[in-house]
Amino acid sequence: MGAPPGACPVHVPGDEGATAIAREPLWHAYATGVDRPAPPAWAGLAEPPPPEHVPPPAPGGGARAPLPVGAVRHLQAARYPTVGGAPAVPQALGHALATAFAPLRREPANPYNDHRPYASARCLFPVQAVLADPHRARLLDPARRALVDLPGRGPGAGEEVLLTGRYAAVPRGYRWFRGSLVDLESGFALRSLALALGLHGVAGRLVLPDGQRDAGVPHALGLPAGEHWSLPLRVQVGAAAGPDPARSTARAERVDGDPVLAEVLAADRAQRSDGVPAPVHHGVPDGLAARDRTWADVLWDRTSGRMPRGLHGMAGRRRRVPRAVLDDAARWVAVPPPGTTLAVAHAELRASVAVQDVEGHGDGLHVVRDGLPVPVRPEAGLPALLERHYGYPASPVNGCDVRHASAVWFLSFRPRAVVDRIGPGGWTSALRAAGWAAHGLCLAAAAHGLYARPVRAFREEPLQSVLGLAPDETVALAVVVGTPRHADALLDLRL
Repeated sequence: MGAPPGACPVHVPGDEGATAIAREPLWHAYATGVDRPAPPAWAGLAEPPPPEHVPPPAPGGGARAPLPVGAVRHLQAARYPTVGGAPAVPQALGHALATAFAPLRREPANPYNDHRPYASARCLFPVQAVLADPHRARLLDPARRALVDLPGRGPGAGEEVLLTGRYAAVPRGYRWFRGSLVDLESGFALRSLALALGLHGVAGRLVLPDGQRDAGVPHALGLPAGEHWSLPLRVQVGAAAGPDPARSTARAERVDGDPVLAEVLAADRAQRSDGVPAPVHHGVPDGLAARDRTWADVLWDRTSGRMPRGLHGMAGRRRRVPRAVLDDAARWVAVPPPGTTLAVAHAELRASVAVQDVEGHGDGLHVVRDGLPVPVRPEAGLPALLERHYGYPASPVNGCDVRHASAVWFLSFRPRAVVDRIGPGGWTSALRAAGWAAHGLCLAAAAHGLYARPVRAFREEPLQSVLGLAPDETVALAVVVGTPRHADALLDLRL
């Protein structure tokens, strides 16, 4: 994954100190060939701040069918890290959907609820799952653990799970970053689904989207026609049913009063795919350290770090951790997603990690090569240095213990290089690959009783010198991994 770091000058699009939200469209413009991108015309428009956003009601309104109960019992009998080999269970697909998407618990002191199997910015969960076939489509309602009838039908010849991002679920204040959040979460959701299918013995085949073919699929499913959705990742789960039926999905998309979203949609529709299904693997690497745990334990323990009394941010405590904490995480991050395009984008990612107090590994900067953490620069106290460059410092209402982290991971890529290899959709593919890798880091941390918090709040200019990034390289996502400081009452929602 990626090339070794080296010293480089600070040179990133945008003004000194610009936020990731402001820089996102500039990086994308650079990726697609603009050498010196200028702020877009809409950059000066006022938008309501993200905390004021109220997501629209969930789509649906049709008949509901509950998901089967009993998935947690199956997971309690499945030893980590083994996947497969257990007897098939009835309603395996329903159990897999519950495992991948249904809430695990409510945390009374957490301002963002409910806690699902994968991380989402501000618990917005814009990526929706739809179970569809040629005759009907049903939206997964995770909170109610039910499938809700939609008025449309699936685009394929057989049964499949479609993952599509609902841009209306993300605050307009995030501007162009709305598209990136949907792309990153699509990677998280895909890996969560892939693991769940593997744990319950359901075979899957991934069909990547194409903007010329699939733009109309979300609305053909019966999702709200007045909203805008990302091109869906389609995971075929039924018996192979032959090629997709011929269909006309071309539609003119108008975005009134939101020029930013119009550009986000254009970037999403730039994806190209031959539509050939690729086998979905469970995403669990070989060689993980043996743990006396079940998959129910690991999924339950996935956390982004708790704060007490409804406060925001993360809190941790510094301690020495076993070597396997870093070795296992490197294995998880190195597993590529299914599908040739996503695998190519994954190969373009560089995984760098600032390490401290890990047995068998020196403090300092490491990079992942061939699934192993390789030291590139010894340096004590690197997480404390990174905390000074984090956008949400400790305050009376926010916790920030980056300095106490065992590992701070950075998933970076060179946007133009990815687009040169994949085409205009390379930007989206790289972010999906980063989301896939980051969810692996979250699971690796949970297996060792650690928290893992995906973030995008580190300032870019300092990161270039600290991590040795190339001048044309940007960080897609970071993950802070450490030991939780606060215990809390947890209400179990698993069935």
